[in-house]
Amino acid sequence: MAWFFFFFFVSGFCSVLYELIWLRLSMAQFGVTTALTSMVLSVFMAGLGLGSWLAGGALRRYGSRLGIPPLRLYALLEILIGISAFVVPLELVEGHRLLEHLTATVAMSSGMYYLVSFLWLAVTMIPWCACMGATIPVAMFAIRCDARYSTTRSFSFLYVANVLGAVGGSFLPLLVIELYGFAGTSRVGAALNALIAVSALSVSWISSTQPRTVAETEPALDPQCSRRVLVLLFTTGLATMATELIWIRLFTPYIGPVVYSFGMILVAYLLATTIGARIYRWWSQTHTQESPLTWISLALFGVLPLLTADSRLPIHLVARVFVGVMPFAGMMGFLTPMLVDRWSAGDPDRAGRAYAVNVVGCIVGPLLAGFILLPLVGEQLAMLLLVLPWFVIALARSRNAGLSPWVRAGSYALVLASLAVFFLTQGYEIQFPERRVLRDSTATVIAKGVGPERRLLVNGMGMARLTPITKMMTHMTLASLDHAPKRVLVVCFGMGTSFRSAESWGISSTVVELVPSVPKLVTFYHSDGEKVLSWPMGHVVIDDGRRFLERSTEPFDAIIIDPPPPVQTAGSSLLYSRDFYEVAKERLVPGGIVQQWLPDGDDATQTAVAKALKDSFPYIRVFRGMEGWGWHFLASEHPIPVRTATGVVAAMPQGAVRDMMEWGPAQTPVEQVGLLLAHELPLEPMIALSPTTPALQDDRPINEYFLLRTPFDKLMEMQ
Repeated sequence: MAWFFFFFFVSGFCSVLYELIWLRLSMAQFGVTTALTSMVLSVFMAGLGLGSWLAGGALRRYGSRLGIPPLRLYALLEILIGISAFVVPLELVEGHRLLEHLTATVAMSSGMYYLVSFLWLAVTMIPWCACMGATIPVAMFAIRCDARYSTTRSFSFLYVANVLGAVGGSFLPLLVIELYGFAGTSRVGAALNALIAVSALSVSWISSTQPRTVAETEPALDPQCSRRVLVLLFTTGLATMATELIWIRLFTPYIGPVVYSFGMILVAYLLATTIGARIYRWWSQTHTQESPLTWISLALFGVLPLLTADSRLPIHLVARVFVGVMPFAGMMGFLTPMLVDRWSAGDPDRAGRAYAVNVVGCIVGPLLAGFILLPLVGEQLAMLLLVLPWFVIALARSRNAGLSPWVRAGSYALVLASLAVFFLTQGYEIQFPERRVLRDSTATVIAKGVGPERRLLVNGMGMARLTPITKMMTHMTLASLDHAPKRVLVVCFGMGTSFRSAESWGISSTVVELVPSVPKLVTFYHSDGEKVLSWPMGHVVIDDGRRFLERSTEPFDAIIIDPPPPVQTAGSSLLYSRDFYEVAKERLVPGGIVQQWLPDGDDATQTAVAKALKDSFPYIRVFRGMEGWGWHFLASEHPIPVRTATGVVAAMPQGAVRDMMEWGPAQTPVEQVGLLLAHELPLEPMIALSPTTPALQDDRPINEYFLLRTPFDKLMEMQ
């Protein structure tokens, strides 16, 4: 049994590793959108459930005729999973090429693009994920065929090992990605799968087994098992994954939007799940029926994150996450293997079906929370609605005449405590007296402040403020062209300042924004916001900027790129990478310019971006931001004219000059441009900051993975 624990510990590590990598590779090929993320996770989970269901049924029908030891079948599955580390990235690239070909030959709507993307992702991932899902029924069958092993709780045994390995898989691969990129980390996963396969084959060859008799292989099912167990498994899967999405919304204002923040939530969830499952293994040795308070306590544990995410509670960010997440996750870790063990009693077929039902709930949960609950009712009420089933159980169980007075009193107390947490806690936005709040399937967007102190927050993170820097992104770029501009593209709407400045040139202006609610708040920041949105030559597109460029056939004179801050934001590397610049070059007219804004980053990040630009464009100019932070990169395949401040102003229409001077800080337009020109920098010193750092690529997102190169005291400052 120690070998089985080892197999599933390493397998759990690898499964999360692949999930993290395949999600990021899919984003690079098909776009960084909520719909795409939902599709990838749904396909991944669907493959797990399908593999579990099919493998269980196949073993029930043909297991007695299996001509090889079950462990060798398990080894074959691990070999196939290891092969997926090399095949899936290639399949994703081929899917991208297919979509490029289709968009170049036929008019394809956004909905059709998503449909084709989904079908390709399904064909790509489901067969390999099905191999992952099949490992549990196959291993259970191997255990069941050997009379030396107890079978009634074999699922929970494998579940504990698998989830414990997943704890490491949620964090350690992030360190490997920082060192070797996604391709190198995939090879590490493949090597681990090969290790499992070799170990399983070795055990099957050198270990003797004691076959069970036919009577011994019949599962001793709990007579109380019914469809109610499957309903509960579906509900627990739905509630767990839906609340995980809400946790991200609740805690991002405190822990940030970086990959390590999401990793922290995942570690807390999986660690608590492991502890809960291990407690169940210990508890089930002497008990067969859980207390009604076990289910009723989920109501309180479910709303507990609302308390720890309340900005009035002065606790450390790690405590906010772990105290808020772990009680609920731990209880789910207790209940899920208990239900599967109760339903299956060690039978691989029934375990496969039960696990598949749980996975279906895991698929439905994020879709329900992300596309219905969060946009319509927000984080607070969405959390309450998700724990509503446990309130129903509390009320139903409290009427049971067989319950002791103490249990009945405890039930009422838990319900009252849950309601108290809901009604007494406040959302993050309540701390801003002047605010407008919009929610959609992508994010919670807050516009706050008055006058020049107005700010844009997305999921609690500051995205933009009213600053001349965003105006100069547009004006300096367009005034540096060697020809009169006709079309400009702005990637990221923000507060609408760069797009508004582009419109002041009187040319066709397109802006691409990922979060649908962001452009709707432009009137909060600009008195002429309605005019900005309704201008006939202006176009607001809700899409991923890179995906839009790949699908577009329209050439642009300038592409203004302003990625979301901070520079470490998860997924932002896809707007800094050498691969992205290759796409951007294809959409530039001859002499066109790409303007890349880079907020302050560490030496490695600055070097990685500078090298990516140098590898992509022969002509580059770099300017320090007007307020003493950040850098404007102007990059082109043709020489960029070097003009004096007077020459730059002369190249601007009067409307653009007025827009540039709206917030100063200089007194005249020439002085305003001079503030930027006075801080032009050569590219080479930036590259020399970290000479061993490679150019930023899709496979090596240097800016996002920074933990190993960040001193401990800097990490404390970030927290």
